[in-house]
Amino acid sequence: MAMLSEHDVGAFRAEFKGQLTAPGDSAYDVRSLIWNGAIDRRPALIARCATSAQVSQALRFARSEGLEVAVRGGGHNYAGFGTCDGGLMIDLGGMRRVSVDPRTRRAQCGGGATWADVDAATQAHGLATVGGFVSHTGVGGLTLGGGIGWLSRKAGLTADNLLGAEVVLADGQVVRASADENADLFWALRGGGGNFGVVTSFELGLHEVGPTVHLGLFFWGVEGGAEALRFAREFARTVPSDMGLFVGGLSAPPAPFVPAEHHFKPGFAFLVVGFGTAEQHAAAVAPLRAAKPPLFELVTPIPYLQLQKLFDESAPWGLHAYEKALYLDELTDGAIDVFVEYLPKRNSPMSFVPVFLLDGAYAAVPDDATAFGGSRQARIVFNISAGCPTPDLWEAERAWVRSFWDALRPHAHTGGSYVNFMAEYEEDRVRAAYGAAKYERLARIKATYDPENVFHLNANIKPARTPA
Repeated sequence: MAMLSEHDVGAFRAEFKGQLTAPGDSAYDVRSLIWNGAIDRRPALIARCATSAQVSQALRFARSEGLEVAVRGGGHNYAGFGTCDGGLMIDLGGMRRVSVDPRTRRAQCGGGATWADVDAATQAHGLATVGGFVSHTGVGGLTLGGGIGWLSRKAGLTADNLLGAEVVLADGQVVRASADENADLFWALRGGGGNFGVVTSFELGLHEVGPTVHLGLFFWGVEGGAEALRFAREFARTVPSDMGLFVGGLSAPPAPFVPAEHHFKPGFAFLVVGFGTAEQHAAAVAPLRAAKPPLFELVTPIPYLQLQKLFDESAPWGLHAYEKALYLDELTDGAIDVFVEYLPKRNSPMSFVPVFLLDGAYAAVPDDATAFGGSRQARIVFNISAGCPTPDLWEAERAWVRSFWDALRPHAHTGGSYVNFMAEYEEDRVRAAYGAAKYERLARIKATYDPENVFHLNANIKPARTPA
């Protein structure tokens, strides 16, 4: 670990145009926090940046001092890649501005923006792009790893909607990446994670969405859950591809629409979101009521902004969290049996099993069009997420995630798992996620833009010996 002298820190503080925070400063304990309460690391310095020039300045200082570099966007990463012990945290929290051009249907957002920032700005014009399922998630991490959201069947991944980016490279150089500029870097940014530089600005394509959309939420208990999931699997094949689909293993919330006797009851939720008319949505969900009556349901119009915050309460800051995920070609009977067996074994009522059903626009993009780590033919992302309100539950809940994941592996697609859902770095899983050919291409691009692997706190891709 590099040792910083007071003289070096003082000299950098005097010239740095952003906000520099060190241990002992009054703001340090707040600025060093990240979302996952299970991660407790102490950077030697935190450089809060508001411009790409400040990011360049911070990177040059880190490299001159031999400091490990962590890049914090929204701070929501399960693995805690946005922080480090004894290194430099580059905090993009000063870069949250979002501007929208409704004529061209494009949004520009800073590298520290959250999806709440983006959604608020775009919905003022009746527009949206593919965002995350928790509104305080950062735009940067989600987009660079791929990006799954309610709009994915309608509009693909967030990365599919990335039109351009401003990137600060490891040597401090600021470049633009798009289809016409640094096209190899642009390809890599769309799914290759934070391996290639610090993205300080994202340009995203927008779609007409909202301000009101339509939600159908249906909940079945664990008893009879296998039958309900098999029905939901077949029903999903009939739902128009511009509607959002989601299956969740979770606890019933203590919400007004949930009968009191079902509060906190474990079970399976099936959600259908329509972005068209109320009549279209009603016709789509009607068979759910007729064929398999749920314990309770909620079918209602809902503001798109509220839809984007639907799971916020299940993911509060400070939650002790861990996750693993797999791709499935289908929700087979065998996978359903594992799902029904393992959901009741969790220890924390906040642990959650989100299952993303993807086809439509997501599946229409060729596998090699972006760096996204996963086959577009694998239509299901199955995530097992431990969420513990207190640290004493965390070890047992992590063990539950791992055993659940092991039991599900025989039913999974062979192409690894989604890099955004990796709570710990495992090189073999990263390689499996991308596949040999895509990983090798990414490694060559890495050798061009970050040959010394400065940006290694991520789902890391080692630089090849030969650049692209």
